[in-house]
Amino acid sequence: MEKLKREFFEGNTLNVAKELLGKILIHRIAGVELAGRIVEAEAYIGAVDKAAHSYNNRRTARTEIMFGPAGYAYIYLIYGMYYCMNVVTGKAGEASAVLIRALEPFYGMQQMAFRRYTKPLEELTKNQRIHLTNGPGKLCAALGIDKNCYGEDLLGERLFICREISEAPFEIETSKRINIDYAEEARDFLWRFYIKNNAYVSRK
Repeated sequence: MEKLKREFFEGNTLNVAKELLGKILIHRIAGVELAGRIVEAEAYIGAVDKAAHSYNNRRTARTEIMFGPAGYAYIYLIYGMYYCMNVVTGKAGEASAVLIRALEPFYGMQQMAFRRYTKPLEELTKNQRIHLTNGPGKLCAALGIDKNCYGEDLLGERLFICREISEAPFEIETSKRINIDYAEEARDFLWRFYIKNNAYVSRK
């Protein structure tokens, strides 16, 4: 597999969100590699997007990483208990990012099962296997992605994204983003992208 380069992340945020589909997210933690294929992503463009933490170029300690160069991890906590992983995109200063919403487990599923359910993979039900990584908080829990990954350079050796040598073809579906009803007109932006008919998409 080939690790994505900085130039990939520097592209237009909507294009990067679509192009991330099918790529492999890898986290090296505690001596093992945990990985999943990205099957769902959402774009957030700070300057114009009321759903973005950086809307209207709002700069805080939390969003600071979004204003830097592309290709870094923006991690935040929701509901006081779940971490979400975003990839900083676009040009420095644009404060744009792509939320990784769902993964199809690629390898390390045994460790993922223990992280999510504290039991071995073979004891999981079919439904539990699907729910290993089919949501932004779930995938972070399964892959051990937390606040310690905030600001991680995705060109490094701990948390990174790769393309497979030969990617299987797939169709991309587009929809409104999820759980952003507060965002006024931005809630209607068609900035959610996912692989059609993939079982691990968070919501059809």
